[in-house]
Amino acid sequence: MNENFLRQRVKTYDDFPLKGVSFKDLLPILSEPEMTSFLIDRMSELSINKKSDAVLAVDARGFIFGSMIAMKLSKPLVVARKPGKLPGELISKDYDLEYGNNSLSIQKNSIRKFNSFVIVDDILATGGTVKCISELLISENKEITGLNVVAELKGLDGRSRLDFPVESQLIF
Repeated sequence: MNENFLRQRVKTYDDFPLKGVSFKDLLPILSEPEMTSFLIDRMSELSINKKSDAVLAVDARGFIFGSMIAMKLSKPLVVARKPGKLPGELISKDYDLEYGNNSLSIQKNSIRKFNSFVIVDDILATGGTVKCISELLISENKEITGLNVVAELKGLDGRSRLDFPVESQLIF
């Protein structure tokens, strides 16, 4: 197995969720356990994971990849969720997407014991989501060791908005 096997599983939906957006669906990779295992092994081997105290997974598809990486590395999992999904004391921030805006929250207690985080998500597009999370973590004096994503949409240049390492398995 290699990158080409992964790339062949990704399905593209034009004009989803809005006209002009080309949505990359990574979920077909998950329908093949061997492919999923291959992907998670590759993502787990990265040095940005080893330098972190915990894995921070992004709502919602980032939860899938982040939870598998956290389990494989025996690291704690923390989540960043959309509005109204987390109880307790939260840190929250609004951000812009390539086709709208949203907000993310992290439970303060979930990050209290950790100093450094690797952020895991499915896709890096404009970088708005990850920039939001990094600003939340930095506001709590936390460090980001890097971003670990399955795919990166190079034309949207999200990487340029981030000031930490970015590792992507596929670039479109």
